[in-house]
Amino acid sequence: PAARTAPAPRRFPGQPTEIAHGPRDRPRVALTFHGQGDPATANAVLAEAERAGARITVLAVGGWLDEHPALARRILDGGHDLGNHTLHHIDISELDEAAAYAEINGCAQRLRRLTGSIGSWFRPSRTQHATPLVQRLARKAGYPHVLSYDVDSLDFTSPGAAAVTRTVTGQIRNGSVVSLHFGYADTVAALPALLDALERRGLRAVTTTELLT
Repeated sequence: PAARTAPAPRRFPGQPTEIAHGPRDRPRVALTFHGQGDPATANAVLAEAERAGARITVLAVGGWLDEHPALARRILDGGHDLGNHTLHHIDISELDEAAAYAEINGCAQRLRRLTGSIGSWFRPSRTQHATPLVQRLARKAGYPHVLSYDVDSLDFTSPGAAAVTRTVTGQIRNGSVVSLHFGYADTVAALPALLDALERRGLRAVTTTELLT
């Protein structure tokens, strides 16, 4: 049977073009992962999240999907959000209009080929905030919003699992969107303690779509 089509981007009325967090009056948070690196690490993150009943958002790099196409469906089958983190993960803020659009649209078309949709979200590469040009090009590619974040785990600096957990739990609150990464062992090691800490505080880890719905 044909794989079901993945959810497409949605417009969330009342939300800005660049979304950094969800509603502050509900005990929900979104753990968002930049999707690239060793697929074994990615699978470990997904398994750990699912063990704890958490749902995450994965912003996948197009080149990574080329190398590991089965992960697109694995992410969706786990009940997670899947989105676009550009084709080559270069600094999109430094690119001219044509090159920047090629990065966004190139990843979008890979997602469409693998899942039937361009993905739920777009996050620019190597920057927390999208320039006005990148926001406009994302809309042109089909993404009404750009997904930013209000908590940076700094897991890509490989500070150790305990430091990742401390950084996130020290800043996270209702509605937070957390930036994390596939591909770092510290992130996998931090997840059990991080998810336990969220549960103790009554915070539920949901997809970004659910956070905003």
